[in-house]
Amino acid sequence: MKNYEFFLKLFTVFAALSGCFSVLFGAWLAHAGQHIVEDDKLRLITAHHYQVIHTLALLVVAFAYRIKPSRVLLLSALFFIIGMLLFSGSLYLKTYTGNSSLGMLAPFGGLTLAFGWLILAFLGKEKS
Repeated sequence: MKNYEFFLKLFTVFAALSGCFSVLFGAWLAHAGQHIVEDDKLRLITAHHYQVIHTLALLVVAFAYRIKPSRVLLLSALFFIIGMLLFSGSLYLKTYTGNSSLGMLAPFGGLTLAFGWLILAFLGKEKS
Protein backbone atom coordinates (compact mmCIF):
# COMPACT_ATOMS: atom_id res chain seq x y z
CA MET A 1 0.00 0.00 0.00
CA LYS A 2 1.31 3.43 -0.95
CA ASN A 3 2.35 5.76 1.83
CA TYR A 4 2.05 2.99 4.43
CA GLU A 5 4.81 4.35 6.64
CA PHE A 6 3.60 7.94 6.39
CA PHE A 7 0.10 7.04 7.56
CA LEU A 8 1.37 4.72 10.28
CA LYS A 9 3.55 7.54 11.65
CA LEU A 10 0.70 10.04 11.35
CA PHE A 11 -1.71 7.80 13.27
CA THR A 12 0.84 6.95 15.96
CA VAL A 13 2.09 10.50 16.48
CA PHE A 14 -1.42 11.97 16.51
CA ALA A 15 -2.61 9.33 19.01
CA ALA A 16 0.44 9.90 21.23
CA LEU A 17 0.04 13.70 21.23
CA SER A 18 -3.70 13.46 21.74
CA GLY A 19 -3.21 11.01 24.61
CA CYS A 20 -0.65 13.28 26.25
CA PHE A 21 -2.93 16.29 25.89
CA SER A 22 -5.85 14.26 27.25
CA VAL A 23 -3.97 13.36 30.42
CA LEU A 24 -2.69 16.89 31.00
CA PHE A 25 -6.02 18.51 30.18
CA GLY A 26 -7.91 16.03 32.35
CA ALA A 27 -5.65 16.86 35.29
CA TRP A 28 -6.06 20.59 34.69
CA LEU A 29 -9.83 20.22 34.40
CA ALA A 30 -10.02 18.23 37.64
CA HIS A 31 -7.98 20.77 39.60
CA ALA A 32 -7.62 24.24 38.09
CA GLY A 33 -10.83 23.88 36.09
CA GLN A 34 -12.96 23.98 39.22
CA HIS A 35 -13.52 27.72 38.78
CA ILE A 36 -15.06 27.45 35.30
CA VAL A 37 -18.73 28.25 34.75
CA GLU A 38 -20.77 25.03 34.94
CA ASP A 39 -21.98 25.07 31.29
CA ASP A 40 -18.44 25.58 30.04
CA LYS A 41 -17.13 22.88 32.35
CA LEU A 42 -19.69 20.35 31.08
CA ARG A 43 -18.78 21.21 27.49
CA LEU A 44 -15.08 20.68 28.25
CA ILE A 45 -15.77 17.39 30.02
CA THR A 46 -17.73 16.16 26.98
CA ALA A 47 -14.98 17.21 24.58
CA HIS A 48 -12.36 15.55 26.78
CA HIS A 49 -14.39 12.34 27.09
CA TYR A 50 -14.79 11.98 23.33
CA GLN A 51 -11.14 12.79 22.77
CA VAL A 52 -9.94 10.10 25.19
CA ILE A 53 -12.20 7.41 23.71
CA HIS A 54 -11.26 8.20 20.13
CA THR A 55 -7.57 8.52 20.93
CA LEU A 56 -7.67 4.93 22.20
CA ALA A 57 -9.72 3.85 19.18
CA LEU A 58 -7.18 5.49 16.87
CA LEU A 59 -4.35 3.71 18.65
CA VAL A 60 -6.05 0.33 18.16
CA VAL A 61 -6.70 1.10 14.49
CA ALA A 62 -3.06 2.19 14.06
CA PHE A 63 -1.83 -1.11 15.52
CA ALA A 64 -4.20 -3.04 13.27
CA TYR A 65 -2.99 -0.99 10.29
CA ARG A 66 0.59 -1.86 11.20
CA ILE A 67 -0.23 -5.57 11.15
CA LYS A 68 -2.33 -5.48 8.00
CA PRO A 69 -2.68 -2.20 6.11
CA SER A 70 -6.07 -1.71 4.50
CA ARG A 71 -8.14 1.12 3.06
CA VAL A 72 -10.84 0.51 5.65
CA LEU A 73 -8.40 1.04 8.53
CA LEU A 74 -6.86 4.02 6.77
CA LEU A 75 -10.25 5.70 6.31
CA SER A 76 -11.39 4.89 9.83
CA ALA A 77 -8.23 6.40 11.33
CA LEU A 78 -8.51 9.52 9.19
CA PHE A 79 -12.16 9.94 10.18
CA PHE A 80 -11.21 9.58 13.86
CA ILE A 81 -8.51 12.24 13.53
CA ILE A 82 -10.72 14.69 11.63
CA GLY A 83 -13.63 13.97 13.94
CA MET A 84 -11.59 14.63 17.09
CA LEU A 85 -10.31 17.90 15.66
CA LEU A 86 -13.78 19.04 14.62
CA PHE A 87 -15.74 17.78 17.64
CA SER A 88 -13.43 18.15 20.61
CA GLY A 89 -11.36 20.90 19.05
CA SER A 90 -14.36 23.09 18.28
CA LEU A 91 -15.76 22.63 21.79
CA TYR A 92 -12.41 23.49 23.37
CA LEU A 93 -12.04 26.57 21.18
CA LYS A 94 -15.65 27.65 21.69
CA THR A 95 -15.14 27.56 25.44
CA TYR A 96 -11.80 29.36 25.50
CA THR A 97 -12.51 32.00 22.85
CA GLY A 98 -16.17 32.61 23.59
CA ASN A 99 -16.86 32.35 19.86
CA SER A 100 -20.14 30.42 19.85
CA SER A 101 -20.08 29.95 16.06
CA LEU A 102 -17.23 27.46 16.52
CA GLY A 103 -19.72 25.13 18.20
CA MET A 104 -21.41 24.68 14.82
CA LEU A 105 -18.50 22.44 13.82
CA ALA A 106 -19.17 19.95 16.64
CA PRO A 107 -22.07 18.11 14.92
CA PHE A 108 -19.92 17.58 11.83
CA GLY A 109 -17.17 16.25 14.07
CA GLY A 110 -19.62 13.91 15.77
CA LEU A 111 -20.81 12.57 12.43
CA THR A 112 -17.22 12.13 11.31
CA LEU A 113 -16.44 10.12 14.45
CA ALA A 114 -19.53 7.97 13.86
CA PHE A 115 -18.44 7.34 10.26
CA GLY A 116 -15.03 6.26 11.59
CA TRP A 117 -16.76 3.54 13.60
CA LEU A 118 -19.17 2.63 10.82
CA ILE A 119 -16.35 2.19 8.31
CA LEU A 120 -14.85 -0.47 10.58
CA ALA A 121 -17.91 -2.62 9.84
CA PHE A 122 -16.49 -3.08 6.34
CA LEU A 123 -13.43 -4.92 7.67
CA GLY A 124 -15.41 -8.15 7.36
CA LYS A 125 -16.04 -7.46 3.69
CA GLU A 126 -12.37 -7.06 2.75
CA LYS A 127 -10.63 -9.86 0.93
CA SER A 128 -7.81 -11.59 2.79
